[in-house]
Amino acid sequence: MKKNYYLSGIFAALLFLASCKQDDQDQFTYYYYSQDEASLLAQYLNLPSLPDNYTQNIPVHLRAAGVIPRPEEPHQQAKAILGRVLFYDKKMSKDGTVSCASCHQQQHGFGDHTAVSKGVYDRDGDRNSIPLGSVTSFASTYGDQTFSQVGFFWDNRARTAEEQAQGSMENEKEMAMTMSEIADVVQQQPYYVPLFKKAYGDNFVDSKRVLESVAAFVNAMGSFNSRFDQAAEQQGTSFNLSTPLKGFTPTEERGKELYRVSCAACHSESFSIPVLHQASNGLDRNPTDRGVGKISGIPSDDGTFKIPVLRNIALTAPYMHDGRFPTLEAVVEHYSTGIQAHKNLNHLLMDNQGQPKRFNFSADDKKALLAFLNTLTDEKLKTDKRFSDPFLK
Repeated sequence: MKKNYYLSGIFAALLFLASCKQDDQDQFTYYYYSQDEASLLAQYLNLPSLPDNYTQNIPVHLRAAGVIPRPEEPHQQAKAILGRVLFYDKKMSKDGTVSCASCHQQQHGFGDHTAVSKGVYDRDGDRNSIPLGSVTSFASTYGDQTFSQVGFFWDNRARTAEEQAQGSMENEKEMAMTMSEIADVVQQQPYYVPLFKKAYGDNFVDSKRVLESVAAFVNAMGSFNSRFDQAAEQQGTSFNLSTPLKGFTPTEERGKELYRVSCAACHSESFSIPVLHQASNGLDRNPTDRGVGKISGIPSDDGTFKIPVLRNIALTAPYMHDGRFPTLEAVVEHYSTGIQAHKNLNHLLMDNQGQPKRFNFSADDKKALLAFLNTLTDEKLKTDKRFSDPFLK
């Protein structure tokens, strides 16, 4: 009988501890959002009870290549959560049909699937949407308030993610809103009240906070979990593109070597930060779009454009600043036989006589290059809920 009492006591104690643990979990669940805040948000948004973590865990082989994790500032995670909602909110456009995500779609590497995106009132944009998922670390590649290495847009005219976001929001062909109008619209939406309180300590809305939060979300983006990265990480700090990568097929390995010899001088060997920030790649002999030259006013910049990093390139068709090439095959063919004698053609695309280079890739070369470029797809980024649309369908 004593034994039974003893066992009953142990069982009761275990139940009590389990109950306490469940209570602790319940309390922890509502620690970030109060029950009232959670109920309010649930009417509009599908956000997790606990805040998502937007810390970038940059692999060793990329740290060795100079990719610097973005600095974590107070409330940075909360700002990124707020920025995620702002990024997907169509109410911030003049006709309520366009958000940042309309032109930067997750399934397309945060690019678009058309030559030029559609803005408010079905207006055509001027250039192809640059995929935000084309870089290792957005903050490290393009720059936030700490880093400033590469400009934004195809003509590099913006220097920070805030400037880039504002440029799109105010563009008459994109969202067509003034920043004061956007602040007013955001202020009117009840679901922003708890999000601003978490990010800033109060629910005051102004354009500076809107842009800062969108930038926090965008700067949290990065792609470093492709098959290429998984293989390169096995080499760690000794990674070298010329070294065979474990798990690659002979065709992929051949494509990697072709890329190293023919492409890496502009796009980089580690697919982190492009070696050159802008260049003419000979799309036209006499282009009508002046690109960087229109912004800088420097004749040698005419017809030059940003050199993008090629991560997730297989997801981001069509290609080039004007979306002229519908497939990667067409892009490879351009470099094989189609480079034009533009006056500012980059010297790396010229032969010894100063004429456009003809790489003349064979059919097997083209197949190998495409196979390698497909290893740059980050399947995790395509489905990562932290970067997905939070609005209820």
